[in-house]
Amino acid sequence: MSLEVLPITGIGEVRPGDDLAELIAASDAKILDGDCLVITQKVVSKAEGRLVDIDPDDPLSHKPLVERESVRILRRRGELIISETEHGFVCANAGIDLSNVERGQAALLPVDSDRSARGVRDRLKARHGVDVAIVISDTFGRPWRRGVTDIAIGCAGIKAIADLRGTTDALGRELMVTEVAIVDEIAAAADLVMGKSKGIAVAIVRGLEPEWFGRGGVVDEIIRDPSEDLFR
Repeated sequence: MSLEVLPITGIGEVRPGDDLAELIAASDAKILDGDCLVITQKVVSKAEGRLVDIDPDDPLSHKPLVERESVRILRRRGELIISETEHGFVCANAGIDLSNVERGQAALLPVDSDRSARGVRDRLKARHGVDVAIVISDTFGRPWRRGVTDIAIGCAGIKAIADLRGTTDALGRELMVTEVAIVDEIAAAADLVMGKSKGIAVAIVRGLEPEWFGRGGVVDEIIRDPSEDLFR
């Protein structure tokens, strides 16, 4: 298997009420059946109006939003809060972001990113006849490792996890616990061409295994149940 990761340029600034499917279809990109489109959370939040006004002169004015968007605070250190959102995501500042939005605004996570992904997928198929998978990505840090990477916070038309338990490795040994978070790997790959400051909000990942496609899973499948979490 070989992959291509292609940025989609020319979409421009996304505003509340915009139809992401139409913006993508109007781009110069050649989208094919079986492609997976990765869309950044920021433009999904913008299109869905998940923007909140904050005081542009107060660097901490978004902190009450963090408390509001959290169901559980795990750690605090200075201005940083690690919390759990209603979606089950454990992340910094409840996923609230001030980058790539107008000064004086903060972007909240979409209410239901799987539903957002399904909406874009369904509109592209119904209006433009192209059958693709959708992954919505966001940038998260990771415990015990420096740096950030993109992960999936929503998906449609693709498995969230490939369960390899019961199959064998290259030496014939049975895999007992291996489950691959496919959509997280796709999100991270797409970020290599989208970057954090290029203004590219959508990318095509082409060449994925056909068996991963179809009705698809939901990102909730990736979130570990508290009963299996050794660190709670």
